Amino acid sequence: MNDPFRLDGKRAFVTGANTGIGQAIALGLANAGAAVIAAGRSSCDDTVSLIEQQGGQAEACAIDLSDPAKAADILKGIGDMDILVNNAGIIRRDDSVDYSETDWDDVMDVNLKAVFMMCQTFARAAIARKAGARIVNIASLLSFQGGIRVPAYTASKHGVAGLTKLFANEWSAHNINVNAVAPGYISTNNTQALRDDPKRSAEILSRIPAGRWGDPADIAGAVTFLCGGASNYVTGAVLNVDGGWLAR
Repeated sequence: MNDPFRLDGKRAFVTGANTGIGQAIALGLANAGAAVIAAGRSSCDDTVSLIEQQGGQAEACAIDLSDPAKAADILKGIGDMDILVNNAGIIRRDDSVDYSETDWDDVMDVNLKAVFMMCQTFARAAIARKAGARIVNIASLLSFQGGIRVPAYTASKHGVAGLTKLFANEWSAHNINVNAVAPGYISTNNTQALRDDPKRSAEILSRIPAGRWGDPADIAGAVTFLCGGASNYVTGAVLNVDGGWLAR
């Protein structure tokens, strides 16, 4: 009997795979047997090396999602893929009354427009070859909450959740499952300043029923599940991996 949690023979494309959550996702998929293309604006050589050290298959791909159309063309040139994970994202902070059009456009291009175009390109190819496929988009707690001083990020992550559901509605008939994972407070470079601030860290931990910061591997496990046979009947879902933050 085939293990429904294995991904042997599958090819996966992971954006923002150079560090943090993206790197953990790439490692998780490779450990499950997938051949991984680790894509990012910064070098993903470290991720490839880690995967190869564990006996997995990987290669790096340079991609800049600030130009969504060019990024989609790069994906098109990669060849047949079974799994797409849209993890890359950026954030710009300022009061909404002062938020610049440049910051708005930059965030929306990477976090939402690029996600749409990457999914569109990936799905066109999968539908054309009549092959089942999986898409996992990385959403956020701010797909559900408003946040403060991050208007473009909040709008983009609400959009990611909405697109995930729309794609699931349109593409499930083609055996393309589309889901999202919404990470909570995860221990990465992006949260280092928060974790180093005793007051803010304590405030955050007091709201998390699990009582700890998440580990990038926590996100990788959820994504790997959504990419394999164990989740065959899961599509259009936004899975919170937040230690209970949203249940509080």
